[in-house]
Amino acid sequence: METKKPFELTSAALHIIAMAFMLCDHLWATVVPGNDWLTCVGRLAYPLFAFMTVEGYFHTKNFKKYMLRLLFFAVLSELPFNLMAGGSLFYPIHQNVLWTFLIALLMVHWNHQTKDKAVWQRLAVAAASLIIGGLAGLLTMVDYHHGGVLMVLVFYFFRGKKWWCYAGQVLCLWYINAEMLGGFGYELFLFGQRFFLARQTLALLALPFIWLYRGRRGHHSRVFQYCCYAFYPAHLLVLWALGRVL
Repeated sequence: METKKPFELTSAALHIIAMAFMLCDHLWATVVPGNDWLTCVGRLAYPLFAFMTVEGYFHTKNFKKYMLRLLFFAVLSELPFNLMAGGSLFYPIHQNVLWTFLIALLMVHWNHQTKDKAVWQRLAVAAASLIIGGLAGLLTMVDYHHGGVLMVLVFYFFRGKKWWCYAGQVLCLWYINAEMLGGFGYELFLFGQRFFLARQTLALLALPFIWLYRGRRGHHSRVFQYCCYAFYPAHLLVLWALGRVL
């Protein structure tokens, strides 16, 4: 009797889902403000992209080309991001999310270079990368700031399908999103008690999607790969233009 295979999500599927969630968030920020459900859905996008950034690191054949490709689209995305986020070509107080991933990938690569070193060396580099990466995210004012860089590192340090990897992801993402990023949220009344739920905490709902990934790439081609990269600056520009018209 043929064994039924468990449901899983491929890398291609995760990319499409993450782009859809990101679009929801940016629609809320531009064309249809006031629809909070859109940005709540959008909270799930960043952890998916952070996870896939780490997976991309492990699956790329050439780290330098991977970084240069990301750098190219980070530069390309800067003007569309400035227009959408700040309404002008120059918006120095906030940088697009691809810069966040570039900083995080440098920290990931630094850690990975010590994988065969002594335990104390690996721990020292891990601690240093958390501090340096977090500070770099804050000082350069990239999207999601220090929390964005740290989320990528969480998926690197807790990469795997063991119970402690899942536990580490949950605990670390809870702390980063609820405590470090926090911000706006909602008051909930349960069992006669008042609770505050930071909206950013909804990012943890991305974890079940991530856990359904089992390493399969799914549909993959150079065209699809570059379409995923190009979607970011393209949709930012389109939404900015629609926001000006509507």
